Amino acid sequence: MNSPISQSPSNEDPFVSLGGGLSDESKLELLEYWRSITKRKWAILALGLVIAVVAGAIVYSLPPVYRATTTVLIEQNKSKVLSIEDVYSGVSQDKEHYQTQVEILKSREVATRVVKGLRLWEYPEFDPRKAEDGSLAKFKASLGIGAVKQAWTEERLIDAALGAFSKQLSVEPVRLSQLVKVSFEANDKKLSSLVANAVAEAYINSDREARFKMTQQANTWLQDRTQSLRDKLQASEQALQTYRDKSGIVTLSGSAQTIIGQQIGEVTQRLVEAKAKRAEAESAYEQMKTIKDGDFTSVPAVLRNLGVQEAKKQESIAGQKVAELQQRYGAEHPKMAQALSEYRAAKENLQRQSQAVATGLTREYETARNTERALEGALNSARGSVQNVNRQEFQLGVLEREVEANKQLYDMFMNRAKETNLGSDLQGSVARVVDPAVVPERPVKPKKSQVIAIALVLGLFAGVLISLLLDKLDNTVKGIEDAERRFQVPVLAGLPELGPKDGKQAMTLFLDKPESHMAEAVRTARTGVLLSDIDLPNRILLVTSSVPGEGKTTVSSNLALAHAQTKRTLLIDADMRRPQIARRLALPPGIKGLSNLVTGSAALAECVHRVKGSTLEVMPVGDVPPNPLELILSKRFAEMLASLSEIYEVIIIDSPPVELVSDALVLAPMATRTIYVTRALRTPYPIVRKGLVRLQRAGGKLLGVVLNHMDYAKAQRYYGEYSGYGEKGYEGYGYVQTKQS
Repeated sequence: MNSPISQSPSNEDPFVSLGGGLSDESKLELLEYWRSITKRKWAILALGLVIAVVAGAIVYSLPPVYRATTTVLIEQNKSKVLSIEDVYSGVSQDKEHYQTQVEILKSREVATRVVKGLRLWEYPEFDPRKAEDGSLAKFKASLGIGAVKQAWTEERLIDAALGAFSKQLSVEPVRLSQLVKVSFEANDKKLSSLVANAVAEAYINSDREARFKMTQQANTWLQDRTQSLRDKLQASEQALQTYRDKSGIVTLSGSAQTIIGQQIGEVTQRLVEAKAKRAEAESAYEQMKTIKDGDFTSVPAVLRNLGVQEAKKQESIAGQKVAELQQRYGAEHPKMAQALSEYRAAKENLQRQSQAVATGLTREYETARNTERALEGALNSARGSVQNVNRQEFQLGVLEREVEANKQLYDMFMNRAKETNLGSDLQGSVARVVDPAVVPERPVKPKKSQVIAIALVLGLFAGVLISLLLDKLDNTVKGIEDAERRFQVPVLAGLPELGPKDGKQAMTLFLDKPESHMAEAVRTARTGVLLSDIDLPNRILLVTSSVPGEGKTTVSSNLALAHAQTKRTLLIDADMRRPQIARRLALPPGIKGLSNLVTGSAALAECVHRVKGSTLEVMPVGDVPPNPLELILSKRFAEMLASLSEIYEVIIIDSPPVELVSDALVLAPMATRTIYVTRALRTPYPIVRKGLVRLQRAGGKLLGVVLNHMDYAKAQRYYGEYSGYGEKGYEGYGYVQTKQS
């Protein structure tokens, strides 16, 4: 059996309708969000205002912060009088140089120069000694946990001020330019401009000092290195001249070396040709070695011979002639015999020719191999004769190259030394200030109006989220639309919440106040009952709920009074564990009822009682049995219910709640339809869905749900429902609405 909460399968996006807009389900969900916000709009607004006020109080208590900015130009492509980058680290021309200078601006060295030069620790916001006299320090001291005061030296004051200084300094490169913005924030506007300019000046002075220091170091190093190179050059020149005198070498590029070189070149060329010829002959020779039957016609080198090609052609012609004559004549025909003789002669000629060519190729291979060996011997002999000349030439070349290298290195260092000495006083800075900082007129922080506006927006947003979260956590049923959406069953009526005065006469309110909202809602439920199973002459209605206190007994009584106006109706109290109908309808105590009729201890007339002022007959519980469930499961109970259905047109059974006992699950299959009562804004809907599923699985047929204890004014204010059924909604129908609490 299908669950009442099952959804129809669909592959569509629940938030997109077929027309491309929002689906009904998504519209309903958005409407719920909007109702959640509007019903708590004043609380959300109050939360936003409170947060804005708190933020305003905080932001107005903060001291103003001023920012001053100095613009520095880092001349990346500045022309230089001299070029000594290869000797020591100078100004880079690439992109990394610009970023490096930016990082130097942020360095601890520059910051230390500024802090020390301006003595920033003497300004209140950078003075670390103020923390020792603050309220927090005094509080700790009163508790005996205060830190021991330390002696503040200049080094400690600088280190302490550097932390705050680095946080308030910002260095930002200007995109697609060589400019850098150096900004400093401080509570004192004069101090902010003073520090910004001091940072730029400290960076330029630091760069200038570093360049001068590197130049001095380079001068000293170059002078020492030049003297060492001069001594090394003289030693290498002396070694070269000594070797020439010892070997008696004037030149090694004479005619003997030239002739030997020419001989080696000729022999090498002939050796290469001999090796190629030997390789070709060897390939043919290796192919012939694979022939086992003496038929060398398959060897490519043999087939390239003109005699073999001609013999091969004659054999092919003779074979073709034999094939043609074989189709005309028999094997004994003279022409056939002559053709076969010619074919054999041609084949033998082909074998002789190929054999002769193969023999010739073998001799060629052996000749080529011998020639190659002879040329290799001649080449080795020529090489041996020139080795002595090469050794002397190599040693001489080594000495000459060493002299040349030492001379070049010495000349280069001499030029660098002259450039460094000449340019030590001409090197300028790579940066300059193009726009010095001025004293700012307005603070940049805190932006009071912006902070308050953001706080207000965040407060409103937080309020909206809290409101939506509260509604998401609220798992009760809010109204009729909510009930139908969650339970997927019809809602017969929504009964209003009664005040203390009406609550005392709630069981007969349909009779006592027929013009009330409660009475009209009961009529709506009665109409729903009558329109269901319209062809049935008799109906047995089971009224139950999830838990006690949801008003099922009140609904049963008033619905029975409504049916009693047009049909013969019987109200049965089947809640044998907690009987309510007899007491609340003011019936005499100790009267007979359902248990007496089933057990046979009383007749029907003794167990049925008339409600005063109506035609409704009521069957109370009677004597409370010790085993109510066994009584309901008995055969006599079913027979009794069948007999009563022949007497009464409508029988309404008030049963115990589903979640407490299983009496309602046993009674549901016996009833024509089941009405499920739930309390709005109180009963969790998962419990209701569970009860509906259990009833259906037990065989009960659900007619619908009655939503009880609804606050119509609240529903109208919060959820926008029942706009025509408010406090004065029934005046247009001829009724005067009784004001409900």
